[in-house]
Amino acid sequence: MSEPLREIVKRALAEDLGAGDLTTAAVVPEGARAVARIEQRAPGVLSGLDAVREVFAQTDPGLSFEPLALEGTWREDGDVAVVSGAAAGILAGERVALNLLGRLSGVATTTAAYVRAVEGAAAILGTRKTTPGLRELERRAVVHGGGVSHRAGLHDAILVKENHACLAGGVGEAARRAAAARGGAAFVEGEVETLEELELVLGAGIDRVLLDNMTLDQMRAAVERARGTGVLLEASGGVTLENISAVAQTGVDYISVGALTHSAPALDLSLLLEPD
Repeated sequence: MSEPLREIVKRALAEDLGAGDLTTAAVVPEGARAVARIEQRAPGVLSGLDAVREVFAQTDPGLSFEPLALEGTWREDGDVAVVSGAAAGILAGERVALNLLGRLSGVATTTAAYVRAVEGAAAILGTRKTTPGLRELERRAVVHGGGVSHRAGLHDAILVKENHACLAGGVGEAARRAAAARGGAAFVEGEVETLEELELVLGAGIDRVLLDNMTLDQMRAAVERARGTGVLLEASGGVTLENISAVAQTGVDYISVGALTHSAPALDLSLLLEPD
């Protein structure tokens, strides 16, 4: 289990439990044991089972956790996992476990919907528009949904955006500086808003160009212009499930969608237990 996940779960449990579960202490007999089933109640893709396992490991290391479903596969509904052991430990982790699993499965499900919509015509990228503190888990959820992770943060790739270009003397100069300073960056990318700006960055030595809020006609023209240069194109801005197929058909290589993480609804899940 990764240290970031341990810390995420630790903080989430501290937020929810505080000094203890007053309800369980008041009404559940001491030493009571139970078997709980986590169920998926709506169609979607699961992600976050390792987070659920970690939650119950922290509330009570003696609990048994048995996954019954696979992550990364579209399911209509059904059993997800069984947790058994001390009832107090199960109840202490119930809400945090469902919050994490529902959130991450929601990201995976939303991503899967976008991936299905493009039918392989372009790769779907997540963005840095993630829940603070949950980026590692949400990026993995995007992958479970069939998407592709973009940069993990400011530290692993170079993406020259409008504000950078403004301070560097324009998009062309900013792209050249970025390419010269690539070092160990996974890739170097420059954002452009017009076809004229595209011309300024294509010969700068960068790997990708982000086409920001361009029309479909502009994207098609950009694809034609970039053909044979080895530069990959990413469409971004205003992308929805309703228009993403048309965006993919322009010929761009990637489509980045902030909604995968900032607007994904949680997948409907439940945890019901019985005395053991």
